[in-house]
Amino acid sequence: GVRTIIEMVSMTRFDCMIGSSAGMRMAASQALHHCSVRSAFGKVLNQQPLMQNVLADLALESEAALTLTLRMARAMDQRADEHEDLLVRLVTAVGKYWICKRTPNHAYEAMECIGGSGVMEDSMLPRLYREAPVNTIWEGSGNVQCLDVLRALSKTPRVVDAFFAEVGQGRGEHKVLDQFVARLANELKDLRGFEYRARDVVDRMAIALQASLLVRHAPSFISDAFCHSRLEQLGQHNYGSLPRGVDCAAIIARATPSSGKLD
Repeated sequence: GVRTIIEMVSMTRFDCMIGSSAGMRMAASQALHHCSVRSAFGKVLNQQPLMQNVLADLALESEAALTLTLRMARAMDQRADEHEDLLVRLVTAVGKYWICKRTPNHAYEAMECIGGSGVMEDSMLPRLYREAPVNTIWEGSGNVQCLDVLRALSKTPRVVDAFFAEVGQGRGEHKVLDQFVARLANELKDLRGFEYRARDVVDRMAIALQASLLVRHAPSFISDAFCHSRLEQLGQHNYGSLPRGVDCAAIIARATPSSGKLD
């Protein structure tokens, strides 16, 4: 029946989050490894400022995606807890929408870091790139996920309180996050016209939760870079447009595979 199908859909949507997060990590690993051994213009690529910006941005996106995915894994394992159950009802759609949407361009940027050889079929990047759009379409496209967010907000208003209780666990840890969450809370007070602006609002819900998780669980050079680049900057940006002051070298070092070769 419908109840059984709904439970299955939640699991498969979560599976899409896992698959997309894994794809991001593999794409980032490939780019980071290549740029640690390839030289151009007299320097190893990961020592060049502009490439550092791109690599650090790819690493940030990957870590944020995985962090949100793991948080939802814990929630799905603890559905008997009301807070966790409410998070699953809302954030499964939020996370599936955001992470899966971010993956195709992430794969492309990783491919561009490697250059022409990244397009060749003897590397794994073409496969990652081809597969990247699958999860954003599977088990409900982006619009369907946003409409499911609206349905959860309308049918079970308590999910809003659960969402902000979760995000609020990072309150006081970063001024930019606090300001961003306050604006988002005002946005969700009135659901009139939500369907038209749903993608924008769900975008912001996703990055607010990612930022909250990172300020709580990641090193400050990760959370600071994420908050300033995702919450503070206005407009749409390509990867590699991190603001000044980001410790790109530390982010790259954290994300670069430790072994000399990739499996």
